[in-house]
Amino acid sequence: MTRFVQPVPALDDPYATDTLLRSWLERQLGAAGHAAAKGRLADLAADVVGSLRAAHADAEAHPPTLVRYDPWGARVDRIDTSAGWQTQRAAAARHAVVALPYLDSARGTWGAAARVVQHALLHLYGPESATFSCPVAMADGAAALLSLPDVDRDVRDAWLPRLISTDPATAITSGQWMTESQGGSDLARSSTIGRPAADGSWRLTGEKWFCSAADAAMAVALARPEGAGRGSRVLAPFLVPRYAADSPLAGTAAPDAPAPGVTVHRLKDKLGTRALPTAEIGLRDAYALPLGDPARPGLARAMTLVVVTRVHNAAAAAGGMRRGLAHAMAYAAARHVAGGTLTASPLHRATLGALAVDAAGAFVLAGHAFALLGRVEVGADPAAAAELRVVAPLAKLATGRLAVSSASEYVEAFGGAGYVEDTGVPRLLRDAQVLPIWEGTTNVLALDVLRAVSREDAGAPLLRRLTAAADLARPLSPALADTLAATTAELRDTLAGVTADSQAVAVVAGARGLALRLAHALTAALLVEHAAWGDEQAELAARLWARRWLRHEDVAADAHHHLDLLA
Repeated sequence: MTRFVQPVPALDDPYATDTLLRSWLERQLGAAGHAAAKGRLADLAADVVGSLRAAHADAEAHPPTLVRYDPWGARVDRIDTSAGWQTQRAAAARHAVVALPYLDSARGTWGAAARVVQHALLHLYGPESATFSCPVAMADGAAALLSLPDVDRDVRDAWLPRLISTDPATAITSGQWMTESQGGSDLARSSTIGRPAADGSWRLTGEKWFCSAADAAMAVALARPEGAGRGSRVLAPFLVPRYAADSPLAGTAAPDAPAPGVTVHRLKDKLGTRALPTAEIGLRDAYALPLGDPARPGLARAMTLVVVTRVHNAAAAAGGMRRGLAHAMAYAAARHVAGGTLTASPLHRATLGALAVDAAGAFVLAGHAFALLGRVEVGADPAAAAELRVVAPLAKLATGRLAVSSASEYVEAFGGAGYVEDTGVPRLLRDAQVLPIWEGTTNVLALDVLRAVSREDAGAPLLRRLTAAADLARPLSPALADTLAATTAELRDTLAGVTADSQAVAVVAGARGLALRLAHALTAALLVEHAAWGDEQAELAARLWARRWLRHEDVAADAHHHLDLLA
């Protein structure tokens, strides 16, 4: 008897086959702007299906290791990473995944929409980057922080060009050292202390508990300036060089030795993101450079970085959902059961169709956040800034949760093979689970949304967008328009109650539900906007999204019938 081996087809080009991505770019950039981006996107997609897919597998198979001592007993704290990880590092620089929105040439071509092109790059690059998308996000956040006008020019000139370099030989990434074991997201309990030195630099002492990209050349660390008092507002961001080559205190130490005062206690043994070196790091009078004036409350400055990493988190979620869908679709087309392929099964088609609706919603929500970010950075658009204040946490929390539920379905779609590590499928779920956690859990972000709508009237721009979307939807689907109008009225009443007493037990306890409702309504509006531009896939996704997430209806029959258009 011949032993059966299941054929699994290779995935197609992720740019050429993603019709929603391409139409989104056509609308956001215009035909000429999209044409100007096509070569860059096609080149990255070609690498993704070739060298980067192999590098991704290598990095996953060979996770980082910590070498604490050299053969003679000297403390070295060296983090060794795989060849695949280094290939991902080089590709991120070469394809300008971090650099693009900072390049004069890109801003000259696309203006504020350079961030839209960057989002497209991340959408292609992230899902098979072995989570190198994490140091990419933190490098981008550090670059945004260094670009602020109140950062010392010498510090900016020394470090920003390295963060946004497109030369793999000179490009660096950044870590982010904020959380501490006693506080976690409660930054008010941070105990790392910063003390000024005579030369204008600072010395940091403390313990950082969750330091991702621990092999990066620098990190942005939060510390409490000596004498600054309690609370989180007074915390200040500092740039900490990771290696001796960049520390004036290193003396004759080897350039790749750790900077004096920086100790890597251990690497984290995590559920997922296993190729990404994440560490516990101790600081003992470590050399640091202030990013802005430490005498002024600095948490608001640090939020510049956090907003960037939150929208990157949303991009990672949406990109992973889209690539997971592609994996599940390819398998369904090749897997024969009950006399036919899985794609012939109405039930399986309905499952994949619902996942495609969720992937479309996550994509437009992340894409909108990037578009707003570009308008804030390039045009200093106050309306975009007001909307981004609430969209960044909404996009991060909603896509993070969708990514986990979708990944669970993708694993299940492969049956037993989805539970076997060497197929690579379980990684989809393991890696997705970090997305609702990193940069703030769902509850932490929901409370941030509550603060934004109660203190800063951040709900107003969302209500305006929803109202306009209901009008746009009327010619497309009266039922969709009615759903949006009813949801808008409901949210307006809810937000009024929040503003009246934001500390009421019922309001605080319901913060998660409110945040998700806002995110789901916003996503429906964004899909409608794209549908009104003329995208048939977005129109169908908008109708099914509104029914699925705003009216909580079963969309299985329509999802089955329209799978080919949705996916």
